[in-house]
Order: sequence, then structure tokens, then C-alpha cells
Amino acid sequence: MNTITQTMRFRQALIEYSFKYGVTKAAIKYRTNRQYIYRWRKRYDGTLQSLADRSRRPHSHPNQHTPEELKLIADMRRRNPEAGLVVFWVKLMQRGYTRSITGLYRVLRRQGQMAVKPPNPKYIPKPYEKMCYPGQRVQIDVKHVPTACIVGDAKGQKFYQYTALDEYSRFRYVEAFEEQNSYSSAIFLENMLKAFKFPVECVQTDNGAEFTKRFCAGKSTPTLFEKTLEKHGIQHKLIRPYTPRHNGKVERSHRKDNEYFYATHKFYSFDDFAKQLKVHNYKYNNFPMRPLNWKSPVDYIKAFIDNGEVF
Repeated sequence: MNTITQTMRFRQALIEYSFKYGVTKAAIKYRTNRQYIYRWRKRYDGTLQSLADRSRRPHSHPNQHTPEELKLIADMRRRNPEAGLVVFWVKLMQRGYTRSITGLYRVLRRQGQMAVKPPNPKYIPKPYEKMCYPGQRVQIDVKHVPTACIVGDAKGQKFYQYTALDEYSRFRYVEAFEEQNSYSSAIFLENMLKAFKFPVECVQTDNGAEFTKRFCAGKSTPTLFEKTLEKHGIQHKLIRPYTPRHNGKVERSHRKDNEYFYATHKFYSFDDFAKQLKVHNYKYNNFPMRPLNWKSPVDYIKAFIDNGEVF
């Protein structure tokens, strides 16, 4: 032991004082008994290390594991390095092991033979599907407006932001609504098709009830939103349940809305919210983005047209 503690220094000072002035005076000065001083004087050899506490652990135990049992544990662990404690204990019992599971745990920990936990398999995302032209696929999602942004007479109301984002150009259309349902979704879809200056082939959404009845028990009829899609000949693609990253572009745009819009704006009425949202989206569509080679969505669509492509 190389650690020097305050207790060891106290014992050294006590012993040296007793050598100089006697055991009785040392016991009075340091408020201890003479037997304590005699015990440590007998052990003291001039070094602090001799005043350290000795281990009280017994040298042997009548119920300790035998060499045969330790060999069985080592052999089994070598063949089953990933087996958990309970599974490993059961395997040992099948081979004549009679100790308790707590005794096995202490031996494994002392011998450094705990189970080797295999690493979690690394998630490998699917190859990124890149769109080739505007309208090839549009992501649609709904965002709940934070209640902290709704103040004044509008406090207590609920506002919703419907968002449609073209995957190719990142061009976005947003609209404010007071309700989140299939009727609002259908109106939004009609307005979106008017706002987008290019045809839309596919719309991708999550599995919310405002878009589909896919997970509504006993309801297999299409929603008004799905009927509107069918009327315009647009394919409806649903993402995997509980996997919002599959709608990642529109989800990311909503995070940007939180950072640059909702964190700094207040809305005193629904009309006020709708006007401010329209201004914010205009700035979004005219702001350069790195995925678009530092062009804005509006400029990116214009460049697509200037290159001779037609819709």
C-alpha cells in the first residue's frame, strides 16, 4: 500500500509523542486509551506504511469454490463468452454445479469473467433516393403551433401549420389552419396544387388520421384527402409507422421554423398568424441552401427551367 492517510499520520504522531513523554500523557493528549497506543507501538517499525490498517479478509473460507468448480466455470465461460448470468448459471447446473447464483456472480466478478456484451448492430440507412425533377415527390406534414406563441385574445386556441415541400427543389408551400382533419388536408392539397407551378406526381405523408384511415379500426373507406389525390391522379405514399425520419425534409424544415420563426414571434389572432406565416415562408423560399448548391428554392426551379427542361 502506497497511500498515506490522515489516520496513519495521527498514529505516527501519537507513537512519537508516547516515546518522548510516556504512554499515559500521550493517551491524555490524544484522547485515546493506552492499549491502543501499545498495539500500534508494537507494530510501528519507523515507517508510515506499518501503521496502515490490515485487511480483515479471511485467508480461506470453508465454502469457497473448489479448483474443480473454478475450472468448470472458466471452461464454460470460454465456450459461452456472451451468455448472461442466469443462462450461464443454468448451463453450469446442468453439468453438476450446485452453488447459488449470487455465489457465481461474486466469482465471475472477482475472476473478471463477466459476460462480454456484443456491440449493437450499426444502423445502415438505405441509399438516399434523389429526385430528378420538381413534383416527382412532395412531402406533406402538419405542425402544431407552440402554445407559448399564441397570446392575447387568441390565447387558449389551437393553430396548425400545414406544410408541403418539394423534395427536388425544397420549394415549400405552407398554410395556416384552425383544425387538423381530413377536410383541412383536402383544402390544403387543392391550394398547394395551385401554388406549385409544376405538376405533382406523388405525395408522401405519415399515417395520421388527417391523411389516411390506414390504422383506424373498422374504417377502410378513403379519406377526403385521399379522394382529392385520386381526383388529380396523384400517387399517395405512406411512410413506415413511427418513422418520421422518412419524411425528413419537411420535418427538418419544421425544426428550422421552430428556430427562426416560432422562437421569436407571437400571434394575437388566427389572421395575424396566417399573415406572419406567409411572410416567413416567402423568406424561406428565397433563402440560399447548401443542398441546392447555395441557391434558393425559387432560383433552383428557375435554373431547372432555364436548362431546357419542361414540366
